[in-house]
Amino acid sequence: MSATATANALLAEPWKALWNNDLSLTGKIIAPDFVAHAAPLTGSGDDTVHGREGLNGWVTGIHTILHDLSFEITVGPIATDDYLVVRWAAEGTYAGGFPGASQNAEGRPVRFTGTDTLLVKDGLLAEYWANADSLLFVQQLGVRELS
Repeated sequence: MSATATANALLAEPWKALWNNDLSLTGKIIAPDFVAHAAPLTGSGDDTVHGREGLNGWVTGIHTILHDLSFEITVGPIATDDYLVVRWAAEGTYAGGFPGASQNAEGRPVRFTGTDTLLVKDGLLAEYWANADSLLFVQQLGVRELS
């Protein structure tokens, strides 16, 4: 593995810590012009997030609906000179606020998985493609139909 790929692999732990709500890491590992691509869990809204503040808002939002949310890396890091890839599992307790969720879902434990593919430029995470198991997530909340 090249020195650049090794350095890129070292970004996996702070990336996980950021998603575990350590927003102090954003300025250290995220490029100012960061762009994330992800299908919105609710089925509506923008499918991109822009910049450090946009990412922080996304992380804060998911922690608002899933109290005690924690992420763990289950595969990887897999790194090249340009990319970092990790497979993760997340779990937390549903706190309410997700469109279409069953009224009795509050307090329910939720577990879901995903794969993150990240472009690294100049030692910072610059672009992100998220692939989460959204179907598993919404099934655990008792969502039947999103409109």
